[in-house]
Amino acid sequence: MIKKIVCCLAGLLAINAGASATDYFDPSAYLPGVTDVEKQKAMFDDPRPYLDRFGPKHVLPADLYKQLVYNMDDMKKQWSDLVGFIAPDMVGNVAPEIKPGRYSHGDLAKYPGLKKLMYDQLAKRIKPGGPPFAGSIPEFEIIPTRQYYWALPVSEMTRRNMHRTTLDENGFLVPGTWQGGYPFPRPEGKFKAQQVIYNFMKRYVGWGNNSYLAGRVTSYNRSLRIDFRARYGLRQLALAGRCIMEPHGFFDNPAQQRAEEKIYAIFWTEPRDFAGGVVTSLTYLDSEKPDTVTIYLPTMRKPRKAAPRDTQDDTSCGQGRIPDDVEGFWQKLSPNRYPYRYEILEEREYLVPAPTLDGSEYITSEGAEFRNVRLERRPLYVIRLTQLDKSYVYGSRILYIDRETFLLYHIENYDQKGRLYRSWDIQYSFFPEMGAFAWSGMLLVKDHINVRSTVDRQYALPAQWKRTDLEVDGFLRAK
Repeated sequence: MIKKIVCCLAGLLAINAGASATDYFDPSAYLPGVTDVEKQKAMFDDPRPYLDRFGPKHVLPADLYKQLVYNMDDMKKQWSDLVGFIAPDMVGNVAPEIKPGRYSHGDLAKYPGLKKLMYDQLAKRIKPGGPPFAGSIPEFEIIPTRQYYWALPVSEMTRRNMHRTTLDENGFLVPGTWQGGYPFPRPEGKFKAQQVIYNFMKRYVGWGNNSYLAGRVTSYNRSLRIDFRARYGLRQLALAGRCIMEPHGFFDNPAQQRAEEKIYAIFWTEPRDFAGGVVTSLTYLDSEKPDTVTIYLPTMRKPRKAAPRDTQDDTSCGQGRIPDDVEGFWQKLSPNRYPYRYEILEEREYLVPAPTLDGSEYITSEGAEFRNVRLERRPLYVIRLTQLDKSYVYGSRILYIDRETFLLYHIENYDQKGRLYRSWDIQYSFFPEMGAFAWSGMLLVKDHINVRSTVDRQYALPAQWKRTDLEVDGFLRAK
């Protein structure tokens, strides 16, 4: 029973201690709840560009927003200097006849170049909505490729630390050598694939993992009948590699002494069975140390620890995901714990869901179609991880990672028989004046074997938490 509860909760989902977390505004003073977000953007049939009126600029206290805004020209230059290019210069060679503009599903046959620009699972979604999966895209717009970049402090920390991070003779991170920023902004050499994965793992999505997220989940069976709905809030606190919010470096002395990396906490308001439930996860920099997961449900008398093996259990209340799938890929690279063989299959451009600037994308109640979809040519790494431990749930995982930002857009997980098991398609939001990517888009998860799909509509804001804000006991005291 405990194992099932862990997966139900965890599956739905990211050296200077001179300053205090209390120097920032109390998040509870400005953060909206899921109901407040629902008023701005309904789960279904709502094309309103709500981030234009309900984004960080409009919701955050003015002084806090000002601290998180930087000169865009400086951000563009510093990040392009680090990675060595800008994305618009890296695309346009595959199917150059396909220009920006509006297209529909009928154009796949009319313009063969469209399929050349799509990975297989995206091409299969270009059709009118209907069973067996949610997330069909009957029409879409291709927009010009944009240059993306990270916040100025991320570039500065990356530049300071990029030559300090080292890999051992087998391509694994040497403990203690990563001190913040993206460790390998120009991946190269024998362990290039692992360097790319490490860049993704050290991602600064959500203001450097200091954020709040309000989420709404809808799950569908193979007939596209909704059989599960949920609402939740998520809090994230970075404990290492901090640069966007003070304190920088490690969050506090315990984080440094115990080599802690980050904490997240999910708390539920719906459905009734989960309302008041909490799951927290404390992750460590040591790849051999299992993360600490604690859960609480109102039916329990006290919080309980989850077993490390629960991270690959597929009993996720029928939603088609496991804890190792959180944010698409939540595993540590290790030579001992479920080791992989790493290889880059391709470095080429693909069309991917463009990070949203205004939040106008939406899902329909009839047919579960994705509408107002914008696609963008992006230079990607396509990396295959082949599992060497035959007892693991996945035999291989294929990741589509952006070469400019190291964001994961799509992942395909195959079982030990080579069958496509689960896939994720992730849409981010981007706030240009902040150099920030966040989870304010739509997430699509498919279980291809059990034929299920889940749509997660998310809304994120920066927030500086205290440790007690992410502890189960803290949630219980707040009741």
